[in-house]
Amino acid sequence: MLSRVAENIFWMQKYRERAENMARLIDVSFNLNIEIPNGQHQWLPLLQVFGAQESFSKYYKVIDMNSVLHFLTFDTRNPISIFSCLSMSRENARSVREIITSDMWHELNILYIFLQQSNSKIDNHHAFYTRIKRQCQLFTGISDTTLSHGLAWHFGRVGYLLERADMTSRLLDIKYFTLLPSPDFIGSPFDNIQWNALLNSMSALEMYRQKWHFIKPANVVEFLVLDKEFPRSIFSCIVRAKESLLAIMNITRNANANKPFEIITAIIEKLDGMNGESIVNYGLHEFLDELQKEFIAVNDGISEVYFSFKELVTQA
Repeated sequence: MLSRVAENIFWMQKYRERAENMARLIDVSFNLNIEIPNGQHQWLPLLQVFGAQESFSKYYKVIDMNSVLHFLTFDTRNPISIFSCLSMSRENARSVREIITSDMWHELNILYIFLQQSNSKIDNHHAFYTRIKRQCQLFTGISDTTLSHGLAWHFGRVGYLLERADMTSRLLDIKYFTLLPSPDFIGSPFDNIQWNALLNSMSALEMYRQKWHFIKPANVVEFLVLDKEFPRSIFSCIVRAKESLLAIMNITRNANANKPFEIITAIIEKLDGMNGESIVNYGLHEFLDELQKEFIAVNDGISEVYFSFKELVTQA
């Protein structure tokens, strides 16, 4: 397999996952804006957590629901908008049509056309973002059940699992940015609404309640970061990404592949020795910030090893 092809598949899945999680972030913020008493502001944290406040201010004068939703959903000037991400995912898929399946290409096209035809108008916000989430999940299921689990599948899997782990950390980080201006809300009904909404945004509320039964911040953090069984937890994503990285190493026999593998192994070892209380005591924002930097290092290591040179990635 050409390294160009491996890179296209990696980013196809990474951008698709980013679009799905952006829909999750927007949906939870929209719901919070409705449910929280006194109309507490929920839109600035969405920009802050992605470092997009400066970019947003170039094109919009006021931080309100309509402007933030348009910027994060449809604005092509914003590289992390849902439309930009799905456009890039589709473009990467188009470049590897001979590698992926027709069902995968068809499903991605359906979602892309849906966004195009929406024409920047959303009649029902929850239904709109739920459709994006569901079709992204459907694409993942189709790729798992129609694409052979060889080199291409593993590169795609690493891409979306690293992105999912990163976006889970950013969802948690929104809690920090939201509560920072008003620490008096901690432990209040307002706080519980937020934690419930956060779990809902990751389709995690039911599984969390089966394990913990009631809302406690340290338990929520432990579940979303460290749980070994929940498929959207950071630990679960990183462990499965490591499995695919190992498979890629065994197939390609790349002598330089140890760098990203060692970084991801170190992350797993660090997480394996922690619990929710230790993360909260350390400082949730500080912990997540360090974790996001480590995810960037893994991504950079993969790009350096597999994508920087247009050599053949061959099966031994």
